[in-house]
Amino acid sequence: MTRNDTTTGIWLMVATTFVFAMQDGLSRHLAGEYNVFMVVMVRYWFFAAFVIAIAGRQAGSVRAAARTQQPLLQAFRGALLSLEIMVMVLGFVYLGLVESHAVFACYPLLIAALSGPVLGEHVGWRRWTAIGVGFVGVLIILQPTGGVFSPFAAIPLLAALMFALYGLLTRYVARKDTAATSFFWTGTVGSVVATAIGIWHWQNMSLPDWGWMAILCVTGALGHYLLIKTYEAAEASAVQPFAYLQLAFASALGIVVFGESIRPNVAFGAALIVAAGLFTLARARRKAG
Repeated sequence: MTRNDTTTGIWLMVATTFVFAMQDGLSRHLAGEYNVFMVVMVRYWFFAAFVIAIAGRQAGSVRAAARTQQPLLQAFRGALLSLEIMVMVLGFVYLGLVESHAVFACYPLLIAALSGPVLGEHVGWRRWTAIGVGFVGVLIILQPTGGVFSPFAAIPLLAALMFALYGLLTRYVARKDTAATSFFWTGTVGSVVATAIGIWHWQNMSLPDWGWMAILCVTGALGHYLLIKTYEAAEASAVQPFAYLQLAFASALGIVVFGESIRPNVAFGAALIVAAGLFTLARARRKAG
């Protein structure tokens, strides 16, 4: 049941971004010690169980949650998100939390840019200008003449592209399927894909790290639960700008816990990307209104 309580929705989004940032920190630690694919696989096992329980409850039964007229699209979405998470966690390992999230922050701009060819939505010149500014921000972060730029810099950019496509396909399938159905396919297919890849990379973990893995699994479920509650409390357009706080939380974690630093070009580029993203969100909200 949805209601319109923007203040509650904003605080829930703040909590969601904090939990997801903690999840990213835990993923960075575990993937630095063990194989990335195994870490994502174990995380998905717990997530799939959570998804089946929630989706089945929302739809009335698991069978009702699984029912869809577009199974191939739903399966592709689920597989895509699973692969995107693997790519992003690789970015944490090779590039760090700060720089990975700074680049990944461009995904709302990619959604805006691709919404025309994928969904047939009109994107005006103001939003195209904002998209251009955002990608100038990405180039400033990558700094091809030196600094951050390396082959690893392409990893979070690929993750952003994959997540943007996942977001667009989620909007597309929502024309025929309920949120519970999409959630069900996201968790179950994602778990199958993660297992098919991760099972070949199994490594024995220490007891303390199994504890961190358990916390990682809980944060994954908690983050998605909070996100569901966020969109139940308020309109997406009202709370979406606060999703950028994940960049701030993850960067703080990277600096304090992992000893990372923020280069001036990364800070300036990320500021451009966030400003452009907020502008595109504002334009989309005004157009919808």
